[in-house]
Amino acid sequence: MKAIFVTGGKQYYVSEGDTIYVEKLDKEVGSEITFTDVLYVDGKAGTPYVDGAKVVCSVEKQGKAKKIVVFKFRPKKKYRNTQGHRQPYTKLVVKKISVK
Repeated sequence: MKAIFVTGGKQYYVSEGDTIYVEKLDKEVGSEITFTDVLYVDGKAGTPYVDGAKVVCSVEKQGKAKKIVVFKFRPKKKYRNTQGHRQPYTKLVVKKISVK
C-alpha cells in the first residue's frame, strides 16, 4: 500500500516499511504516531483528505542535520556576517497504512 500524508507543511509519499525524515515532532524515541491527514491511499484521493485513512509510524531517532553556513557580504561596506544552522528532524519508520 502507498499513501501521501501531510506533516510539517510538507507532503510525503510512503509505503509500509519506508524510513523518512520529517520536521521535528515532540515524541519520544520508540513511541508511535498516527497521521490522519492522508491525501491519497492506493487510488483513493480525498477532498482534501481520505475519510478513515491513517498512517502509523514509529519514532526511530531525534536529531539535527549537518550544519550549513550562512554568509552575508556587502561589497565596499565592510559588512560580513557568518551564521550556522542545524535543522532538527525526526526519523520515522512507516509501520502500517490503513483505510476503512
